[in-house]
Amino acid sequence: MSAQPPASVPPENPRPPDRAVYEPARSTSTVPRPGSDFAQLSKRIVAAGLMRRRTGYYTLRITLVIVLYAVGWAVFLLLGESWWSLAVAGYLALVFGQVALVAHDVAHRQVFRRRRASERVGRLAGNLGIGMGYGWWQDKHTRHHAHPNHEELDPDVTPDLLVWNQAQARSARGLTRLIGRTQAFLFLPLLALEGFNLHVSGVRALRNRAVKRRGLEGSLLFAHFGLYLTALFLVLPPVLALTFIAVHQCLFGLYLGSIFAPNHKGMPMMRGEERPDFLRRQVLTSRNVCGGWFTDIALGGLNHQIEHHLFPSMPSPQLRKAQPMVRQYCAEMGVDYLETGLIASYRQALRSLHHAGAPLRTDRSR
Repeated sequence: MSAQPPASVPPENPRPPDRAVYEPARSTSTVPRPGSDFAQLSKRIVAAGLMRRRTGYYTLRITLVIVLYAVGWAVFLLLGESWWSLAVAGYLALVFGQVALVAHDVAHRQVFRRRRASERVGRLAGNLGIGMGYGWWQDKHTRHHAHPNHEELDPDVTPDLLVWNQAQARSARGLTRLIGRTQAFLFLPLLALEGFNLHVSGVRALRNRAVKRRGLEGSLLFAHFGLYLTALFLVLPPVLALTFIAVHQCLFGLYLGSIFAPNHKGMPMMRGEERPDFLRRQVLTSRNVCGGWFTDIALGGLNHQIEHHLFPSMPSPQLRKAQPMVRQYCAEMGVDYLETGLIASYRQALRSLHHAGAPLRTDRSR
C-alpha cells in the first residue's frame, strides 16, 4: 500500500544483529489505493488463482479435527480413573490448538463466503469446542490486523503483564512493572496461562454490549465449561481432575503462544500518527517462520505470517504458494522481508522483550 525503504531505528530500540527489528517508513496512508504498491501485488496474486476457495481441503481438515477431538474424549472415557489420562490431556491440548486454528481461518472468511455461515461455525468451534469467546476474539483480532504492532491501536501490544518497548516500561506500574524486569525469562511460563486467559476474557466480554449475540456467545461458552468440568469430575477423582485441567490448559496455552508469538514479537512498534502504507504496515511488522509441511500443520499456516497479513482471506494452504511471489515483489519495492527459523524467531522475540524491560532493571526505586 510506497516504495520508501524503512528508516533507521531510534537509539532506544537498537536493531539486533539478525535484523529482527526495523522502523517502518512514515506514511499517512491507511488503506490500499488503486495503483498503490499493494494493488499491484494483489493483481498478481489474484491472477495466479491464489484467492480461490479450497473447499475440499477444508472439508478434509475440519473432518479430521472433529475426529481427533472425538477420539481424545473417547479415550479419556475408556481410560477412566487413571493417571494415563494426563497423556490424553496433552493430546487434547494439541487438538484444542488445531480447533483454534480452524476458528481462526473461519473468522477470516477463508472457509465460507457468507458471514452467517462463518459466524455459526466459528462459534461452534471457538465457544462450544474450546471455551474461547469467538465474538470477543474476532473483534480483537480484526483490530490487530488493521494496525499490527501499533501501541495505541493493536490490542496485542497493549501493556498488560508485559511491556513491548522501553516507553511502555517507563510508565509501567504495579505487577507489570515487577514482571517487566525479567519478562524475557517469564515469557514462556506466562504463555502457559494463555488458555485460562482466553476463557476469562471471553466471559468478561459478555458484559460488553458491542459483542454481537451475547446470549448465544454466553450459552455456548457455559455449555463448554459445564460439559468439560462435568466429564472430568465424574470420571476422575478431584485431585486428578484438577491435575488434568492444569496439564491440559497450560499445554494448550503454551501451544497457542508458540503459534502466535513468533509472528510479531520483536518486530517494529508504531505509535501516534505513524501510519505507513498498507504493504509496509503489514510486511515490516511481521515475521515468517521457515519450515516444511510439518511446520505448516503445527502452526496452521501462520508461519507465512507476512502473506497472511497481506491477504487474510487467502486459504491457508495457498500461503506457501504465495510466499515466493510476495518475497520477490518486496525485493522489487525495496521492502525488507524477514524470514527466519522457529528457534531464531523466539530468540529475536525474547531479546526484544529483554531490551524493552531494561529501564525497569536500571530503576528499582519505584
